[in-house]
Amino acid sequence: MQSKSRQDIIVWLIVLALTAVAVVLNDDLGVLFKYPDHLVLPLIEPMNQGMRWFVLAFGWFFKAIGWVFDWPILFAKTILHAVPWFATLILATFVAYRAGGTGLAVFCAASILYMVSFGFWPQSMNSFALVVISIPLAVAVGFALGTWGYLSARAYRVIMPTLDLMQTIPAFAYLIPILLLFGFGTTVGLVASVLFAFPPMVRNTIVGLRSVTPTVIDSGLMSGATPSQLFWNVRVPTARRQLLLGVNQSTMASLSMVIIASIIGGTNDIGWEVLSTIRKALFGESILAGIVIALMAMILDRVTNGFAMRGTPTDERTKQSGRRAWIICGVAFVAAILVAQLIPLLSAWPKAWVLNPAPAMNAALEWTFLEFREGLEKIKQIAFFFVMLPIKLGLKQAVSPYTWGFAMTPMVIAIYAVLVLIPVALLAFKRRIMQAIWLALLGLVLFGGLTGTAWVALCAIVIVLGWQAGGRGLAIWIAAGLGFILASGIWNPATVSVYLCGVAVLVCFAIGGAIGIWASENDKVSTVVRPIIDTLQTMPLFVILIPFVMVFKIGEFTALLSICAFAIVPAIRYTEHGLRNLPHDVVEAATAIGCTRNQLLFQVKLPLAVPSIMLGLNQTIMFAISMLVITALVGTDDLGQQIYIGLGDGDFGVGMIAGVGMAIIAMIADRITQNISRNMQAKLGLRQENLA
Repeated sequence: MQSKSRQDIIVWLIVLALTAVAVVLNDDLGVLFKYPDHLVLPLIEPMNQGMRWFVLAFGWFFKAIGWVFDWPILFAKTILHAVPWFATLILATFVAYRAGGTGLAVFCAASILYMVSFGFWPQSMNSFALVVISIPLAVAVGFALGTWGYLSARAYRVIMPTLDLMQTIPAFAYLIPILLLFGFGTTVGLVASVLFAFPPMVRNTIVGLRSVTPTVIDSGLMSGATPSQLFWNVRVPTARRQLLLGVNQSTMASLSMVIIASIIGGTNDIGWEVLSTIRKALFGESILAGIVIALMAMILDRVTNGFAMRGTPTDERTKQSGRRAWIICGVAFVAAILVAQLIPLLSAWPKAWVLNPAPAMNAALEWTFLEFREGLEKIKQIAFFFVMLPIKLGLKQAVSPYTWGFAMTPMVIAIYAVLVLIPVALLAFKRRIMQAIWLALLGLVLFGGLTGTAWVALCAIVIVLGWQAGGRGLAIWIAAGLGFILASGIWNPATVSVYLCGVAVLVCFAIGGAIGIWASENDKVSTVVRPIIDTLQTMPLFVILIPFVMVFKIGEFTALLSICAFAIVPAIRYTEHGLRNLPHDVVEAATAIGCTRNQLLFQVKLPLAVPSIMLGLNQTIMFAISMLVITALVGTDDLGQQIYIGLGDGDFGVGMIAGVGMAIIAMIADRITQNISRNMQAKLGLRQENLA
């Protein structure tokens, strides 16, 4: 163990020396500082030529698929528009009641009344028609592939990395090949939704089928079940809860594509309503329309989750009661349709009664900006010049007399070096060598900046971090991924992406972790926080961007705030969840021996909640990366901008290379954080669980 620790220290000292040389010599390193252009592989044009050939050869096949899919979407729209809103309210409220009780039923009814009274009912039904078709398709495809992955080890080894790639490539990158193959139209949105929504079902199917205990299988075999009966009558029912959780996650993923699908679908749905109002910079209108998608997502989330958490009734009386309730619901539904024919209000909401608080919301936002403009601008300047620029460009370029009040003279550099070396020396004196090395590395990177530090030094840091976290295999994989980013010529926008995501993750994890701890200790805070984070997670990403654009205009600070608003959700949710779901016996034992509240929190609860908190960090990084394409709309020069350019120009090569680059960054972050989490669990003696 000591030799392993000594080896780690030696390797990190080599990395530290390499980084120091890179920061000091900087441009003098030549090709080791800036990857040479003549070594960049010409990948874009061959990819475009390959895609053009594929479209010419097989485009007719995909057009035929699109024609076939048009019919079920048209059928779903016809049915949904033919049913009066009042009858839909009766049916949806009953389903919500069966899934989650009175509270969910009331929430569902109020949500439908919101859609109707604010004039969004036709658009909502058009969006719901897409969801109604895409979710069964995604679930069917996901279940089939998940079953194949469960039955075949070879298929599993192919499916899992493919899912990793699909779930980390930004949704916008999906649209480029889909658009080229299917053209514009509703079918494109359906295909994009299915491709984006089926991976969670695959993962949950594999986890669910693998979780069936041998005892259950032995019981089925002793009963004389055939292989087919063993699968459908034993494995699938036993894995029911996990499978329904997969349905829940696929449903949420499908809804998250509604806005993006509207870009190429062009139909009169709620996504198009949001997109069109955003383009006109109508904050109030876009928020009101975006709330509809949030409400639909929350209803479907709670309904599917409610059915997933419920066990299968075994009592015959309970089964009969359930069947009777569904019959009553059917009768009430038919009666509501008939009543709506007699009362026009219950069939079509009068236009004169449509509520429209959007002008007041726009005026309130404008008043807020004018009233607090100086303070808001001050916050923006402080954050941008004293936090963001130093991390991006480094102190050597960010510090100037115009912003900091002094220049980065040799004397100032010497003072900075002393301020870094003092705590480094103290840590080394206390034999905390690794912490000292990491602090020194942080000081060097902060001085040079992420975009101003030689690529060879940054690559060395990430590869060695992967090696220490996950071993030689992970280090080789990371080296290959970074090699692709360098060889494809996207290193500079990739470092900008890492800079934006890195700052956002630090802010989200600090603030979100604190809120999560507070919510875990206070039920009232949790009651207030939960609907807020639910709304943030289900609100369309475009809508999150709008208020920040209107207040702070375009720029990297606006992009950072937008990323934080979306990525803070998992930091809060997983921290609270981890602290609230600890073993009661351990907490009671710590309380019994006289631990104070702070001791209980910092010495017992937080260490035990490490797996959940680290998963929250992992998901915070994933959320931040997924928001990058959206923030490209406000003028960032990262990989998200490259994807957006590829989509706008129909350039498959540019968009896909940037999308794969972003996926590589996401997977590197995912693998490193997961392995660090496992190592921390092992040190704490906690049971390691497989996370789907």
